[in-house]
Amino acid sequence: MKWTQLTDPFHNIALSALVAAVPVLFIFFLLIKKTKGYWASLLTMLLAIVMAILVYGMPVKLSGLSALHGALYGLFPIGWVIIGAVFLFNVTVKSGQFEVIKNFMASITPDRRLQALLIAFSFGAFLEGAAGFGAPVAISGAMLVGLGFNPLYAASICLIANTAPVAFGSVGTPIIIAAHVTDIPELAISQMVGRTLPFLSVVVPFYLVVLMAGFKKSLEVLDAILVSGVSFAFFQWFTSNYLGPMLPDVIAGIASIVCLMIFLKFRKPPPIWRFKEEPPQTIDSELHYTGAEVFRAWSPFIIMTVFIIFWGLQPVKEALNSVGFIKFDISGLQGAILKADGSILPIKPFEFNYLSAPGTALLLAAFISLPLVGLNLKQGLTIYGATLMQLRYPLLTLASVVGFAYVANNSGMLISMAMALASTGIFFPFFSPILGWLGVFLTGSDTSSNTLFGKLQATSATAIGLDPVLTVAANASGGVTGKMISPQSIAIGAAAVDLVGKESDLFRFTVKHSFLMLFIICIITVIQAYITPGVIPVYEKIEITSEAPLNRISEGFTYLQFLLGIVILLAVSVRFANRNTVIKNG
Repeated sequence: MKWTQLTDPFHNIALSALVAAVPVLFIFFLLIKKTKGYWASLLTMLLAIVMAILVYGMPVKLSGLSALHGALYGLFPIGWVIIGAVFLFNVTVKSGQFEVIKNFMASITPDRRLQALLIAFSFGAFLEGAAGFGAPVAISGAMLVGLGFNPLYAASICLIANTAPVAFGSVGTPIIIAAHVTDIPELAISQMVGRTLPFLSVVVPFYLVVLMAGFKKSLEVLDAILVSGVSFAFFQWFTSNYLGPMLPDVIAGIASIVCLMIFLKFRKPPPIWRFKEEPPQTIDSELHYTGAEVFRAWSPFIIMTVFIIFWGLQPVKEALNSVGFIKFDISGLQGAILKADGSILPIKPFEFNYLSAPGTALLLAAFISLPLVGLNLKQGLTIYGATLMQLRYPLLTLASVVGFAYVANNSGMLISMAMALASTGIFFPFFSPILGWLGVFLTGSDTSSNTLFGKLQATSATAIGLDPVLTVAANASGGVTGKMISPQSIAIGAAAVDLVGKESDLFRFTVKHSFLMLFIICIITVIQAYITPGVIPVYEKIEITSEAPLNRISEGFTYLQFLLGIVILLAVSVRFANRNTVIKNG
């Protein structure tokens, strides 16, 4: 059975695009009306299936299989990451170690504005660069709530802060994928994105603090905000332009943390600011723990960081996949859908890479941390079971919304909207980031958005005489502004701060900021296209090959041996430091 996609069912691309946008508008409406996230996602997926069948003529079987394929991807690897991230955080809370972390953070600064910069912006960017897949929002949001932040502000701030690093997330995966689908070199796309997003990176920290405390209170810490944002933007620009797409977030995130901590050591403390509903002096700002105790408390996150850095290395992925990797086709779906030009729509098999998935790194880090924070395996399993119960509704939301995205893509609805935007001629540079925004809103992933629209962006740019690297990069840059309101991201944020069922509150908080930042990217792209085209990098198209050297797998196992040695060294150091503390106190 083969079926050909309809991309213009009404023979009027504007009308077809408008009808195709109905499910998008529908989920906007439901979330604004305070519908629970999982109900909004389920109803939207069902609406998309009905429209795919009735409007686009998609066979019932293919629409159902598309939804199933998407739901599986929503659960793994995306949901798997969220489980690991929240489990790791719950381990630190149940063991009592998060109380030590809270005291340590308060000793650096008890000011909520500066804590948000350190954790939501800088640490979150590092996590995005190393792991991605929602881990930054889950971990940073949970940490802020643990420090005493209002849960709604904690999740919203982390969602907005996650804007700046998304294009280089998961060790540069979105840029690498964009290069594969367009034959434009990775470095050229990295350079173009790195000449766009740093402008946003400077603005975002100030934007976050204004949202929390207002304009006047933000001016009190303007110098710290500039240190945080400018240091991040500089290293993001430098790394993306001279080292490539894999390390901008990791390096810029660490640099921003270090620069801000050093600055706060010498800066006169501003008047302490907290949320109005907080009682005064919620956390004592004097450090009451030894260095060994602080090291022990942070050890789960240190181990997590080491794991996700190694898990991001391609040789490690290939080594783990050589041992534990299951790939299978969705029966009846592969090869069954033809594009409008008659070619087969490529549908990837479902890849169950249960060892190399980022969520596995988080899970292993959490279990390895159990004895280091004073918990046994039975207690760890109990916490894990409670975590699964805590995340049951967010996981349903993830499965539903990704199922909707797959139906929209496979039926042709997504292509209808993309073709309408691509037909805007010389105005396309303005609309190009909107296409990336749409892709990330629907799929929750800048990588997926680049996969869907990268080729279309390049083709459309060439047709109007623009360098395709500009619009391909705009797809990635515009996509980052859609991340904060993607139903996937909203579900993750709500789960992390225990706001399950209140996803609409998060959506209504962030949606206007998403549109504002998208508009900024659109204007920057137009300026780059027609006013300052000299910023576009010079490059030559290359043939992209997916073949890896034969020694990659053995190289990966060597890296894993290094990882094992580092983890053992960390574990021994934590136990030794803790033992000395006990002896001194005894």
